[in-house]
Amino acid sequence: MVKPDPGTIPDVQDWWGQPSWSICVEVEAMANVDDVAAYILNRQGPMTAMKLQKLCYYSQAWHLVWDSEPLFGSRIEAWANGPVVVDLYRKHRGQFTVTDWPSGDPARLQPNEVESIDVVLGTYGSMSAYDLSAQTHREAPWKDARQGLAPGDRCSREITDSAMAEYYEGLVA
Repeated sequence: MVKPDPGTIPDVQDWWGQPSWSICVEVEAMANVDDVAAYILNRQGPMTAMKLQKLCYYSQAWHLVWDSEPLFGSRIEAWANGPVVVDLYRKHRGQFTVTDWPSGDPARLQPNEVESIDVVLGTYGSMSAYDLSAQTHREAPWKDARQGLAPGDRCSREITDSAMAEYYEGLVA
């Protein structure tokens, strides 16, 4: 890092009376699930809440594989109809079809995040909500989280980032 020229930053005196340099670093915040949902709806158009849930789930899972970091920080639980991002559910509860997501801003997504979502949409975007749900029911992250439960049992067990990363990484190895 190069020290800025004197005069570009107001002088601040340290406790010895010497000039001290303040460096401002711009930190990129992680996208949130609202931003991801808004992006998906902008790209795909209106869809069922269940389909939106599954596309957000797969976006998170595959981003973990490709970028080794979460796409968003929201908890994903293994509900009876497949993975559910609880923060999304709280906002769309009672809606069958979701047309837009005003609390999200797709512009907050970084290029690598958009790329991950686009690949997921290209792979899973044409599938129905039912087909996406059935697909998740065949995969270890959801099955393992629901171990010991009957098919329709309520469940709030988390599908962890590590479980998703391990399983989906194994599909490409």
